[in-house]
Amino acid sequence: MSSAKLSVVSALLLGAAALLAGCSSKPLDPTAKMTPQEIYEQAKEEIYNIQYAKAVELLDKLEGRAAGTPLAQQAQLEKAHVHYKAEEPAQAIATLDRFMRLHPASPAIDYALYLKGLVNFNENMGLFSFLVRQDLAERDQQAAKESFAAFRELVTRFPDSKYTPDARARMIYIVNSLAKYEVHVARYYYSRGAYLAAINRAQQAIADYRDAPALEEALHLLVQCYDALQLPQLRDDARRVLESSYPQSQYLSRNTTVKQDPWWKLW
Repeated sequence: MSSAKLSVVSALLLGAAALLAGCSSKPLDPTAKMTPQEIYEQAKEEIYNIQYAKAVELLDKLEGRAAGTPLAQQAQLEKAHVHYKAEEPAQAIATLDRFMRLHPASPAIDYALYLKGLVNFNENMGLFSFLVRQDLAERDQQAAKESFAAFRELVTRFPDSKYTPDARARMIYIVNSLAKYEVHVARYYYSRGAYLAAINRAQQAIADYRDAPALEEALHLLVQCYDALQLPQLRDDARRVLESSYPQSQYLSRNTTVKQDPWWKLW
């Protein structure tokens, strides 16, 4: 065999040896010999130790290893909860939507709906809103609406679920928040002289969120806007509604809006 051919063969052998060495050094899957239950217990330990990335990796393996079993469904729900705890709302919602699509008859659907509502509820709260003293009603309300939709589906489909009482309480809070948001926008428009825009937002709050506490100020804003537009009949009509609905209203003796402290302000 010529020296050139020997060189080619040697290079091929060396390449094969390097490839085999690389394959042999590849880390083994630590869960390879673990049962699904053992993987689940390990994932729970990682969650307890706040090692969320490791927990998600284990739950992914568990979902594949235990496919078609209740444990695989549990892995999906646990993964959604881990994303929620890790402040990854988009991943949590995506996981929950996938779970509900794949397992519409699961006995855990009520929990999935509750968790979806909770993820959006806390997303709407804002992680650092308390630091900047930003009221919930002053934030964009899309997450609140999605949270309300999930809670409403829960209480409608599963009225006897153990999660339903808390969901109902949160729904009331969300409705009040959404009403406050409309009034906040109306107040903003009023302060800038955009009276028609302010009237539209105040009327929207009154039409959509009956009995919410913020409607007291919405009616007062209508009185102010109609007065600014020199529409005395509409002003007086709005004032009569304010007087009959809130006879003890603080706004009846004031000429300007009263900016109330946010609900979270304790000092």
